[in-house]
Amino acid sequence: MSSISRKVLYYAVAASLIFQVQAASAQEQEFNHFSVSVGIFLTDRESKTRLDGSLGDDGTDVDLESDLGLDRSDTVFRLDGSYRFNDRHRIDISAFDLSRSKSRVIDEEVEWGDTVFPINVNVRTELDLAIYKLAYTWSFMQRDKGYLGLTGGLYVLSLGTKLSASDIGSVESDGLTAPLPVVGLRGEYEISEKFTFRASGEVFSLKYNEYDGTLVDLYAGIDYRLSEHAAIGLGLNSVHLDVGISRNQFTGNLDWRYDGGLLFLKFDF
Repeated sequence: MSSISRKVLYYAVAASLIFQVQAASAQEQEFNHFSVSVGIFLTDRESKTRLDGSLGDDGTDVDLESDLGLDRSDTVFRLDGSYRFNDRHRIDISAFDLSRSKSRVIDEEVEWGDTVFPINVNVRTELDLAIYKLAYTWSFMQRDKGYLGLTGGLYVLSLGTKLSASDIGSVESDGLTAPLPVVGLRGEYEISEKFTFRASGEVFSLKYNEYDGTLVDLYAGIDYRLSEHAAIGLGLNSVHLDVGISRNQFTGNLDWRYDGGLLFLKFDF
């Protein structure tokens, strides 16, 4: 999905939520406090990464899929959940693992940290990547059929990388945890008794401690209610991350994008 498409999706989501949450008086109503979704996330990824040397020399900008052979598409397990304190306040969480590994004979020289991997060397690439999301939402617009709220929280990357080759050795970067603060909009609208539209858009764009760059995370999906406490759903999630990092475990740049479809079961109680 191009950057233009992601912007169109973002504005369409925001406009749809504002338009569909009709101007009726807010009323207190019964609701489920807990919600848990378990599903499979079908992702398409593009990961450009640079690991700089210890003396400040820039490493090679490496496309982990095209240059090092990591799989571009994959299916992973994903867990999402929420807790509503009342009709105005809620917390949402998400967790999924995007780790991959692959061996490939490279056709371009790669400088990774302080090590150079020359052309025609078989390089083993290991990327350990887990993503955790935590967000609090305050619903400033609450209606009978839905809500629209301001959200703020953390988008947390747990990252480890390792490149290795026989007769050369390995370069490993372990234990990096990058908590990026994000703000945005979240909402939902009950289209009918069976169908509910849900969407969110979160952004990070500033210099924060050791991190400097941007993050855009967009989601839109439809739930179909099977019973009072269960639903099945489809969603789309698009994320673009371009962040420079300056820490002991990792000094370099991450320019990552992943787009994916989500199929899930949702339980409310």
